[in-house]
Amino acid sequence: MRRRTFLSASGLSASAMAGLALEGPEGRAAAAEIPRRVFGKTGEKLTIIGQAGGRFPLCSFEDAKAVTLRAYELGINYFDCARIYWDGKSEEVYGAVLPPFRKHIFLTTKSPRRSRAGAQADLEKSLRALKTDYVDLWQIHQVSTMEEVHQIFAPGGAIEAFESAKKAGKCRFIGFTGHHDPEVHLAMLKSYGKYDTILMPLNPADPAYLSFEKMVLPVAVERGLGIQAMKSTANAGLLSNLHVKDCLTYVLSLPVHCLALGCTTVGQIEDDVRIARQFRPIPEEQMAEIRKRASGLAGPRLENWKRDVSQRASGGRYCDGAPA
Repeated sequence: MRRRTFLSASGLSASAMAGLALEGPEGRAAAAEIPRRVFGKTGEKLTIIGQAGGRFPLCSFEDAKAVTLRAYELGINYFDCARIYWDGKSEEVYGAVLPPFRKHIFLTTKSPRRSRAGAQADLEKSLRALKTDYVDLWQIHQVSTMEEVHQIFAPGGAIEAFESAKKAGKCRFIGFTGHHDPEVHLAMLKSYGKYDTILMPLNPADPAYLSFEKMVLPVAVERGLGIQAMKSTANAGLLSNLHVKDCLTYVLSLPVHCLALGCTTVGQIEDDVRIARQFRPIPEEQMAEIRKRASGLAGPRLENWKRDVSQRASGGRYCDGAPA
């Protein structure tokens, strides 16, 4: 389904949510700016939405550069990427645009490698492509099975590379991501107590099927992690029943700090920024109504990146890696 091309602008900026700092760039609510939230225990203040590079393969390199530059011009300071996006070209897009603004942005990337050596090699490639000597956040990418959890924490596993990189100053913070199984997220949290952040899929249909919102989000809040959300429109699958504003507002009304959006046109990022500038948390009654409208689509066919409970667990996974 095609995303919208225009949304009317009205309303004021966000007000404070319980437990979350929601501020303009100078520490106050600002109608003309994208609200910011303190990113968990990191202390960083991130815009509530960020540009993600996972969908850049759907546009040209020059268009991806234009989207990235426009995101920065509009006030976004959170830029999400990963080594495997577009076989490294998404990082190259950021490397072509963001270096002049490096001190003003929060730059993230990820590695799906499960060994120390593999993850270290990925980080060096990422830093070269991004044209920086450090990233603000480096994440263990798309953890999907219990077997991968064991690999990450085995001797010579990827966690050693992440700890070493943080100690060496090649990344300021570390975390992990995934969208296949909330039980795997819980296993990752149980296995390690020094994460700074977490990234998970959250949308109005999620509570009805293998819910990260119900199972993982409360634990992340309790741990004080910087909480990132993705797949707010379920890869546009919810847009037959819901407006994109409903989807974004629903997720931003949860106790998250930022939402990664995989925009591929300047129009999309401009629309999303307009929504973010208008954002106000909605009450539970309205949240419930949005969930109800999404429930008719809920399940593994919509969220096909999740484990299909109707089939035997095979140890495999679905990973498109792209926030949406």
